[in-house]
Amino acid sequence: MSRIGKKPVPIPGGVSASVSGQTIEVKGPKGVRTFRATDDVDIKVEENTVVVKPRGTSKRARQQWGMSRTQVENLVTGVTTGFKKELEIQGVGYRAQVQGKILKLALGYSHDVDFPIPEGISIVCAKPTEIAIEGIDQQEVGEVAAKIRDWRRPEPYKGKGIRYKGEFIFRKDGKKK
Repeated sequence: MSRIGKKPVPIPGGVSASVSGQTIEVKGPKGVRTFRATDDVDIKVEENTVVVKPRGTSKRARQQWGMSRTQVENLVTGVTTGFKKELEIQGVGYRAQVQGKILKLALGYSHDVDFPIPEGISIVCAKPTEIAIEGIDQQEVGEVAAKIRDWRRPEPYKGKGIRYKGEFIFRKDGKKK
């Protein structure tokens, strides 16, 4: 039995869920999200909850059971509160700013990096060294954060670069005489 899969997903007030075939659509104050489950699971809306059940006892059906329930929960969370990733920039002269639909990054290259902000994602720079990425799709928010981080990953000697807020960077000693 899947410990995660057997828990029903509660639907808060102001959110509606509808199932048609293997596709569930969740509407909330922040937007609309859909998820198409595999044929190994059944999805039903009962009162104020969404219940996911496996169609058999095969290993694949049990794997899809917990994963599908988590995906449905992420839909509900996305349309109610949304997802957020925070990045911090460390390094002399490294900074970020939002200009319209473009994130401008000064990361020590001979040119500024222009990162176009995708649809459905909002990026805010409260300080020149902090970037907050928000959206209703957890996977898309994480992917945008990873792409921004890839422009200048934190290096282990001085700790310069773009890191997730609270991320620990293992520091190394330099050369010794």
